[in-house]
Amino acid sequence: MSKTSQVLETLRDYESRNIVFMEPDGSWPIVWDRAKDVHVWDADGKKYLDLTAAFGVAAAGHANPSVVKAGQKQMSRLLHAMGDVQPHARKAELARDLSRITFERWSKSLNPSTVQPLNREPIHRFTGSPIRGKTIFSNSGFEAVESAFKTALLATGRRGVIAFEGAYHGLGYGALNATHRNFFRNPFHFQLREFGHFVPFPKKSADLANVEWSIRRIFHREHIGAILVEPVQGRGGIQVPPGEFLPRLRKICDDHGALLILDEIYTGFGRTGKWFACEHTGVMPDLICLGKALTGGFPLSACVGRAELMDTAWPASRGEAIHTSTFLGHPVGCAMALAQIREIEKLKLPERSAELGKFLLGELQSKISNPKLQIAVRGLGLMAGVELHLSDGRPATDAAMQAIKIMLQHGFILLPEGEYGNVISFTPPLTITEAQLAKAVAELQKILATD
Repeated sequence: MSKTSQVLETLRDYESRNIVFMEPDGSWPIVWDRAKDVHVWDADGKKYLDLTAAFGVAAAGHANPSVVKAGQKQMSRLLHAMGDVQPHARKAELARDLSRITFERWSKSLNPSTVQPLNREPIHRFTGSPIRGKTIFSNSGFEAVESAFKTALLATGRRGVIAFEGAYHGLGYGALNATHRNFFRNPFHFQLREFGHFVPFPKKSADLANVEWSIRRIFHREHIGAILVEPVQGRGGIQVPPGEFLPRLRKICDDHGALLILDEIYTGFGRTGKWFACEHTGVMPDLICLGKALTGGFPLSACVGRAELMDTAWPASRGEAIHTSTFLGHPVGCAMALAQIREIEKLKLPERSAELGKFLLGELQSKISNPKLQIAVRGLGLMAGVELHLSDGRPATDAAMQAIKIMLQHGFILLPEGEYGNVISFTPPLTITEAQLAKAVAELQKILATD
């Protein structure tokens, strides 16, 4: 029996059966053993080109030496601290660095009108000086979203949140209220508070008027404290909205005294060709949720908000925090995040993502075809999707999954996205090369052409 089979058999015996999908014929999944830069090796020693960056985490490459070294050094010095009670230096340094690369940097370059008035009364008048950010640390991305929900409720006194069809913000009970797919929500419907309200996610400029009308209608009938949105939907199928979308949301929030929350857990840290996807349209959010590529591989997330907003919303601690956790601001995660940010800056990965993203889109648009399928290619930076439909317009789920499985057999790791799993997504490490991208696209075309 192979090592892969042994591991899968053990998981089948001892892990909840809802977690890992296993094909009876053994074609899915592989068992990861090690990873380096853009490559992964399975338990039997086979080498793969990773076109997922492990859900977008490995932006600076798997096991980036500087990030690994920072984690190892921190582990040998301080493995754990006491989150909200007795802090450590790395947490302070990372909170300061997140302020630097978000609100401080944005406030020097973005339009003053993007600063949000709260409850119709401005709580910060733009003076040209940097706006500081303040952070709530968590472990997983959905926890950062839930920190944002709590901030919005405390700041506005309104429970409602507007989110978008196709949205994926995580599966914790708070985040589920804004995660759209019934597949995730329905089993737990009776335990949800249901404070989320969904409107369509615009895919072209012609959609914007109807989307705005739907949002304003909800504002008029519900107590809405925030709009939550992914600047580019990841699990929703690599959906890239028109450029006017985020500015319109900013204006709507300003008009109604609500907060604009951006979920950049997937799109952050250079993935779309900018440090953060909101920078493509010059929109400053009130709160930004970060995770995935933040550390390059350690469970750490962050909700970063304008300092004045955070200080207005949250009371000063009197010895007992009203929102905390055992591993809040874990020292190893903070050390790795500081090193990851330095690597992203040193290697100029946002700029690299922008250039390679143009190359990847060009390759996909010019080479991917199949006379039996309707194929749509879209993306921003190194976040691209190939959507497959049958000739009658139905999602070509089977064709997409079959292609992904054959690609895996041929040494390429890809994932399906979208509600119907008919979007083949490309979110590789930002350290990948043009030659590696071209090789992957050529292989995908070869497989699709023989369908």
